Amino acid sequence: MARRDTRPRRIVSGWFWPLACAALLATAAPAALTTNATLSARPDTPGRTDILWDTWGVPHIFAPDEAGLFRAFGWAQMENHADLLLRLYGQARGRAAEYWGPAYVTSDTTARTFDFAGQTHAWYAHQSPAFRRDLDAFAAGINAYAQAHRAQIAPNERVVLPVSPYDVLAHTQRVLYTFIALNSSCARATPLGLKLGAAGSNGWAVGPTHAAGNRAMLLANPHLPWSDLFTVMEAQLTGPTISAYGAALVGLPVLSIAFNDDLGWTHTVSTLVSCTLYKLTLAGRGYRFDGRVRPFTVRTSTLAIRQPDGTLRHQTLVLRRAIQGPVVALHGQTLAVRTVAVDQFPAYGVLQEWWDMARAHSLAQFQQALARLQIPAFMVLYADRQGHIMSLYNGQAPERPQGDYAAWLGTVPGDTSATLWSTLTPYRDLPRVIDPPTGWVENANSPPWFTTYPAVLNPNTYPASLAPQYLTFREQRAISLLMGQPRLTLAQMIADKLSSRMELADRVVPALVAAARRYGTPLARQAADVLVHWDHTADATSRGALLFFAWIQQQQGAIDAGDTGPGLFATRWQASQPLTTPRDLASPQTAAATLDGAARMLRGQGLALDTAWGQMVRLRRGRVDLPASGTYEDPYGSLRSLEFAPDKDGRYRSIGGDSFIAAVRFSTPVQARVLLTYGNASQPGSPHDGDQLRLYARNQLRTAWLTRAEVQAHLDMEEAIR
Repeated sequence: MARRDTRPRRIVSGWFWPLACAALLATAAPAALTTNATLSARPDTPGRTDILWDTWGVPHIFAPDEAGLFRAFGWAQMENHADLLLRLYGQARGRAAEYWGPAYVTSDTTARTFDFAGQTHAWYAHQSPAFRRDLDAFAAGINAYAQAHRAQIAPNERVVLPVSPYDVLAHTQRVLYTFIALNSSCARATPLGLKLGAAGSNGWAVGPTHAAGNRAMLLANPHLPWSDLFTVMEAQLTGPTISAYGAALVGLPVLSIAFNDDLGWTHTVSTLVSCTLYKLTLAGRGYRFDGRVRPFTVRTSTLAIRQPDGTLRHQTLVLRRAIQGPVVALHGQTLAVRTVAVDQFPAYGVLQEWWDMARAHSLAQFQQALARLQIPAFMVLYADRQGHIMSLYNGQAPERPQGDYAAWLGTVPGDTSATLWSTLTPYRDLPRVIDPPTGWVENANSPPWFTTYPAVLNPNTYPASLAPQYLTFREQRAISLLMGQPRLTLAQMIADKLSSRMELADRVVPALVAAARRYGTPLARQAADVLVHWDHTADATSRGALLFFAWIQQQQGAIDAGDTGPGLFATRWQASQPLTTPRDLASPQTAAATLDGAARMLRGQGLALDTAWGQMVRLRRGRVDLPASGTYEDPYGSLRSLEFAPDKDGRYRSIGGDSFIAAVRFSTPVQARVLLTYGNASQPGSPHDGDQLRLYARNQLRTAWLTRAEVQAHLDMEEAIR
């Protein structure tokens, strides 16, 4: 059961003043507190918006109009994440170093390079009048909360106040660029100032022919760092045109993964590369392009950098632009960065697109929203009440003039128009699978070719630069599980998702044991005895997972990002045998020797070879400290994803991986089980910072409370906003 908030259950009444202009510095009267816990019997009390907070800190917002809904969502995000939200907006402005010191110079430089804040007026102008009012209202809700609860916000973060809709749009651009850059070499050239882990996901959509009870199901499971702009917030939004449940990245005013009574979707980070680095050849004060020298477009920007004594030091940035895009320096090279969404083909409508996806009630309406191509990246996995399922290699995919996928991963020549992409792949030409004969689609960050199996997409009919060809061990495991269960239940789908069994271990451990017994030292043979009795999971109680993890670390890059070898395996991944390759050890002798090295490493740390995984790997957040189950998704091939880092006591602390999990069955009524692994709040002192880790440790999801009556039965607090 959730640990309850120590605050009394209460109704909070607040007034929002009308919004008068685009900057909209809305005000609110101080919240009036009472101990009256009686809910209004009518969800449509004239002029009143209700935020019903359940015992897990999830806001269920019921509003009579869109403006009220967006205002309340801004207020609710501040309730759970005020300090984080304001810091993210400060970074998006490119003024974080001015507010908080030199540690943010890198972040500010990237924000100024792409002019996130400077572009926001154009972004705002491109919104429809109705959606401009929604953005205004979201910012107004943030400001109203800050006025009513100033003491709840860290003094260092208050400097960002008040916020405006332009801050929301600058933050949106920064979020988009972050995910675009993660999939390319652009993150190296324009450092984001983030502590990045892996960003991945699992997504399943199961049609009626493959599901028990003939009801479609959806599994949403993003894997993200548990901090910074990757932090997500769970919420339910109910208004005149929407009733959706899902998760939003903190600071964004809309849900980006969601479901309603009729349909739902999730995203996975795809292999789409929408950012290119061009190597420029300098000449005079410009650069060579198509046989002549072109001048740079130059502008200057002044960074203010707060010093320890509170004074400001000013630094002038000279920002240059070539025909391809903003110019940066990296390892002595001068590069131009060409990226979609925040530079080329601005994604002005990305928030509106997510909003309309959540308001859709059929596949046709959903695709009508997607066809705008405003979401620049992310696979889409979709299921609906009518039984349709879909996987879509979604995004703003540049039409490359030449070369294959690998040719565009590094730097390309910037002295010729022959490499300059200037158009996007139309929506109709993006790889998609709708209602395949198999009855299911899935993705786990591999290219789109095997989202169902047997495959129905032929990569040879698409441009070679669009996506590579490989299949991760994690995706191989997902496909095998889906193929092996002709009538999948909701409970089994959840169990499969929470399993920490490693496809890589299934593939390699028998051969490793044989190699150690034939070629290994006595210590390697002892290690092999441990692996023989290991269950190939990274469960907290598993004995052998730590040894296997140490052995993989000894490979020194022998397994590449696509899990295709060549260093570890004799047979690399093959498209003709996608579920059984790679296989066979390339060098049994080397494998035995590295197992000896792994065993020595554990012994050197004072650990037994069969030390339980959870003894060393911990779920730690706030006051929570529990044995962990789960490991890195790739190359291990575990559907249960957990990122961890060394902690002060020599153990490992969870820092990312499974974040929001939703398993949805489109029955009548909809059944949904959810979890926000690290809790729905980051604000210091919140009881919901880390409170769901206990459920995660017990392999449990929560029932999603979807009706007002269900929420009332699990109510912690009500806020009534007029």
